[in-house]
Amino acid sequence: MERKIKSGKEILDDFFTSIKEIENVDKALAESLTNLYKDGKLTDTNVKNKLSELRSKNASKN
Repeated sequence: MERKIKSGKEILDDFFTSIKEIENVDKALAESLTNLYKDGKLTDTNVKNKLSELRSKNASKN
């Protein structure tokens, strides 16, 4: 039996495809990270900006 070894990109693709399915993961955060990844913009700065944006939205809801 031969097992195919996944590339790093395949592993990341699988992760970001299924991140919303992980228990206790914030859906808005998962969607934001997935979109950044798909757009090729998953950088430290963009993630920090998105987290700040999501916090602001949540704070205004309360």
